[in-house]
Amino acid sequence: MTKAASKQIGALTVEECLDLLETHNLGRLAFVVDGKPRILPLNYALHQGSVIFRTGYGDVLDTIHMQEVEFEVDHGASDTATGWSVIVHGVAEEIWRPEELQIARELPLRPWAPGNRDHYVRILSTAITGRRIT
Repeated sequence: MTKAASKQIGALTVEECLDLLETHNLGRLAFVVDGKPRILPLNYALHQGSVIFRTGYGDVLDTIHMQEVEFEVDHGASDTATGWSVIVHGVAEEIWRPEELQIARELPLRPWAPGNRDHYVRILSTAITGRRIT
């Protein structure tokens, strides 16, 4: 039996997905601009089951606010050919209520990218899916 034949792919529960999201802080945001897919790497924090990230004012914020997006985080080990992937499906919403904004500002979330990124966005999940290759 080959190594590939002994591999298994299994679905992750929502709880397992959230646990895995807590272990990382870099993912990819996927959304559509003018009918074309766009994917941006960005750092994030998880708060009460929602992915939260920071962005600047402008095209990205205008495009994703109240739109369907997907956010993906994965991890793989090439030496063992194992890994996992989690996708958060949902609607991006700018956080603007003062009490919610205060909570977001207290998260360990410092943008890696340069520039003014003082707008906080959360993904209100409609589904969280994941799978693991073991």
